[in-house]
Amino acid sequence: MDSIPTFNAEHLQSNMKTVYYSRTFLSIIGGVIAGIMGFTSLTGFIFYFLIMAITSVGLLAKAGFTVHSYFDSWNRVLLDGFLGGLMSFVLFWTFACDLVHIF
Repeated sequence: MDSIPTFNAEHLQSNMKTVYYSRTFLSIIGGVIAGIMGFTSLTGFIFYFLIMAITSVGLLAKAGFTVHSYFDSWNRVLLDGFLGGLMSFVLFWTFACDLVHIF
């Protein structure tokens, strides 16, 4: 019999917080690295999308590639928060670039 999957709302919310915090943290670290390495314009944004892709694969690996055990859809792991960390990335990217290359 095909059963309807049920999720505990608290656990799902906790898992989504973990995804959000992981993406935000890696956005900040990625921004600092991009700034120190002196990436500019398109190169920096490509670096951000590369960091987010690696983060998605890491989160999938941490879940054992059984996403439906922890999340209600693949989009939760792959896409949620993908652009949310962009502002943090740009902030720390420009800050680190200014500190290292201008001052």
